Amino acid sequence: MTTDDQWIEQIYQQHSRRVLATLIRLLGDFTLAEEAMQEAFTSAVRQWRQEGFPDNPSAWLIRAGHRRGIDHIRRSRTAQHYSHLIDQPEETGTSAIGQTFDDDQLRLLFTCCHPALPLDARVALTLREMCGLTTEQVASGLLQKPATLAQRIVRAKRKIRDAGIPYEVPEAKELPERLPGVLRVIYLVFNEGYSRSDGEQIVDVHLSAEAIRLAEALARLLPEGEVLGLLALMLLQNSRRKARQDEEGNLITLEDQDRSLWDQASIDFGFQWLEAALARTPTGLYTLQASIAAVHAEASKANETDWARIVRLYNALYQQQPSPVIALNRAVAIAMRDTPADGLQLLEELMSHKAFAGYHLFHAARADLQRRAGNLEEARQSYERALGLVSQGPERRFLERRLTELEKFS
Repeated sequence: MTTDDQWIEQIYQQHSRRVLATLIRLLGDFTLAEEAMQEAFTSAVRQWRQEGFPDNPSAWLIRAGHRRGIDHIRRSRTAQHYSHLIDQPEETGTSAIGQTFDDDQLRLLFTCCHPALPLDARVALTLREMCGLTTEQVASGLLQKPATLAQRIVRAKRKIRDAGIPYEVPEAKELPERLPGVLRVIYLVFNEGYSRSDGEQIVDVHLSAEAIRLAEALARLLPEGEVLGLLALMLLQNSRRKARQDEEGNLITLEDQDRSLWDQASIDFGFQWLEAALARTPTGLYTLQASIAAVHAEASKANETDWARIVRLYNALYQQQPSPVIALNRAVAIAMRDTPADGLQLLEELMSHKAFAGYHLFHAARADLQRRAGNLEEARQSYERALGLVSQGPERRFLERRLTELEKFS
């Protein structure tokens, strides 16, 4: 990738989602706003190379995109329908645009997560349109097929347009019922940033930071327990980001990480938010997961981890949400508390669950427990199964290294 390409990609990553959120508000249409944003970035690349970088890139892009969107409306047969947009004053003030950023992102978040949309469509639409993930990345995060996700996104946009779903932050009395879908979206955004579904980098710092920023904004708007718990969870997990990949780009497991590289400031903030979350009852799913992350953060060495406490927390978590992924993590925790054989017995009971057919982490976890139990041939088969499903480069190399290590003992 050339220097120019890197520069263009960096600009897009930094500004595109905020610019799009504001253009959707100004133009009132997802597709039109997306087209206008792309044209604005095309103009920016050409003009900024000649004239230099503007003081406020986002403001420049919003103005350019707004003008192009209005031009599209004027050229189309729908100008009369959009007359209220054509006649509105352009937001030219830097301070005015700056003040709208957080509001526009929250508006977009709640619009994409409107209860009139099916929950899976809310998640898919927000990940795709608000956070800029590809359809393939969204599908991987949701364990679904890309073609299915693409259809759901199209249908969701059509529903927003046809049903006249308002582009706004709901009133306070409506927030509690809208909250679970919003929190799930933020969490999935963070997960994709914290552990990319493909590519050569494990962490997308920009994406995970966006999720944390959204959670912070939501916490100011609605300081309820699960909002604070989710923020605590993301901060505690994100504290490990520098220790998760070595200089050669190889994956480092939690057990083998240099914990001196963990970000203590993020851990301290995570503990503060967790304490605030635990003070609000009842304790929900994200707060329980944050409590598990806190146990890991409290251990200065991997062998000092309080696995008995983690198992208790997973028991409570599974009681609230008996999902296959939580069952998988619980089984691994039991293996660490007791013996690999105990964990493997639980994993055998999960083998037939359809969610794990294409889930490489299940087979990787099974391989690891078989390796620890000394079942080398079974471990080899499970590693090969996981290797056939993984798409992230560092994870692929990690599984290949594990296979090579097994061959030395066979």
